[in-house]
Parts: sequence; structure tokens; C-alpha cells
Amino acid sequence: MQLAFCIYKYFPFGGLQRDFLQIATACQARGHQIRVYVLDWQGNKPAGIDIIIVPQKGFSNHSRNQAYYHWVKAHLQANPVNCVVGFNKMPDLDVYFAGDTCFAEKAAHKGFLYRLSKRCKHYLAFEKSVFSPSSQTKIMVLTKQQIQDFKNHYHTQDERFFLLPPGIALDRKYCADSPKKREQFRQANQISLDDFVIVQIGSDFKRKGVDRSLRAIAALPDALRQKVSYLVVGQDNPEPYQKLADDLGISKQVRFFSGRNDIPDFLFSADLLLHPARQEAAGMVLIEALAAGVPVIVSGISGYAYHISQANAGIVLPEPYDQSTLNQALERSISDKEQWGNWHNHAIAYGDSEDLYHLAQRAADIILGCRYE
Repeated sequence: MQLAFCIYKYFPFGGLQRDFLQIATACQARGHQIRVYVLDWQGNKPAGIDIIIVPQKGFSNHSRNQAYYHWVKAHLQANPVNCVVGFNKMPDLDVYFAGDTCFAEKAAHKGFLYRLSKRCKHYLAFEKSVFSPSSQTKIMVLTKQQIQDFKNHYHTQDERFFLLPPGIALDRKYCADSPKKREQFRQANQISLDDFVIVQIGSDFKRKGVDRSLRAIAALPDALRQKVSYLVVGQDNPEPYQKLADDLGISKQVRFFSGRNDIPDFLFSADLLLHPARQEAAGMVLIEALAAGVPVIVSGISGYAYHISQANAGIVLPEPYDQSTLNQALERSISDKEQWGNWHNHAIAYGDSEDLYHLAQRAADIILGCRYE
């Protein structure tokens, strides 16, 4: 089969982008030809995959998205494929991978003028083209909450949804070498073995709630705060957050790292993952932390937060978000060593007992069941 994958932008350290590449590679490994339409590709290009750079036209994101769709549609008409798979919402998809939240749900909580904007109308129209009952698009989702939100707004048929398991790499899994890797990473980065290391991993620092984490660390009692090393990893501009850390008086506790490939080493070195996100359809890093044996504090809005509750390996913050609740949760997590040890053991057990690893294989099954002439 010839498969077309549509994604606006690819960069190596985005969660959606990693899922896309894993799924494309899984389909390729089964002997199928892969064509990718993308506006911008950063990083290495995988061997044997035909990557087509679509011309960028328009001055706004939504106008560029519209131009992308029309260009790809014309190219597919001239060069047809068996199945079109989208990782961003747009018309004429055979399969859509829902890596984000329901835009209609977000728009419903915005003001009247926002909903009248061209940007809002564009995103609602492209979303409706996927989820409308008149659409035939198969929809791969990461959480049950996504299904409920889309059904509430579009009355999408149940049989069109396919719930995927998580799909983390096996190198995230806690093993006999993990304590040694923890020690080596800390020594290489001049971090004391006695420090309490907090990591936060993910691009788009505002959406991930890095500012919330900084305020929680600043609110710790001085004796606890001095023991904290807070490591932030992701593709974003760290300057506003470094300034906030300076203003809060915790700049010595904070380090920022751009997106990188040694995420397992950060996880094995960590005592806690913080993820007080403002918006998060799933949050693959939550699953990665569990598999690595790292307790988690996460906002309840995150799609994969329920895994933390099921594993009994951390704290899920109630919604609506309250900063003082995070502050108290963080202080309790650092202070109660017995509780931390229990969470650590529960996380490892969860990584051993749950299917957290086969998203790409299940997605490939769904895509390859799409046999259009």
C-alpha cells in the first residue's frame, strides 16, 4: 500500500511528532510505502520515507493551514494513495490521530468575539470536517475523555473511535542499570546525590505550566528549597522563565535544557516529575515517568493523569487549578520519604504490568485496515 501522512510541522522533540514518526516507521516496517506532506521538517530524515515539503503560503497559521490543505489535496489527486492519515485536523482524511484536545470544547469557554474570529472559525471548520457524523474518518484517540468531548460537540459515532494504548520507548523502563545511570547523570551535571531532583519535560512551557512549577518551588520552606534541583527540558524560549526564577529568588535551583535525545537519563536521575499543565490531551511523559519509576504531580486536566491515580504513584491535582494546592503537594512529596518510596515502587510495578508500549503497532493495524482503491 501507498500511505500519505499529513503533519504541519516536524521537529524531533514534540510528542505528536514522535508519535507520528513511530507510526509511520511501524507501517514502513510492514512493507508499505510512506509519503509525508509537511510544511517544515527539522532534524534527520528517515531512510526510505518520501518527505514532500509543502510551500508555505499565508501570513497567519490558519491561512497557512488552509493553503497546505489545498496544495496537498491537489497533489493527492494527481498522485493518489490508498490511505491518507492526518496528525492535524483537516478535511478528506481516511484516518486521524487525535494528539490534541477538542477545539470546540476550548472555544466554548472563550468570549463571543473570539468565536467570531477567522482563526476560530477555521479551526472549528477543520475539526468538524473530521468529527461530523457525515464524515467517514476513522479517529485514533489517546484517552476516553477525548472521545467524550468530541461526541458532546459533534455527535460522532462510537464505532469511528479507536482508543490506542500509550507508546513509550522501552529505554524509559526502569531496570537494574537505572540506579547507576542516575548516579552517572548527576555526577556529569554537578548535581549532588542528596539533592531532590525535579524534572519537567515538554515543549511549550506555558502550556506545560513551567511558571506554576517555579512558583511552587519558590514557596517551599527554605530548608527543602535548598535541596531542590529543577531541570526543565523542552523546545521553547527559556528567557521569560529564567527571569521569573530570578524574580522568585530560585535561579540557583533551576536549569533549562533544549530538546534532546537522552531523556531516559533525566528520568532515571529524577525524584519527581512535575506536570501542572494548562492543557494536555494525553501527556506521554507521564507514562514515561511511571515506567522509569518516577513519582508524578500532574494537573487533573491532563489526559493521562488517570494513570497516575491507577498506579498510586503520585498526586493528581484537582480542577480548577489552584496554585496553593500544588505548593502543598510539592512540599508533601519532598518531605514524606516513606510515601515517596511507595510511589516509586508502585510506578515500577505499573510499568511492568500495564501495556504502555504498543501505540504504534495498534495504530498501524488501524491504518492498514483502510484499503481504498
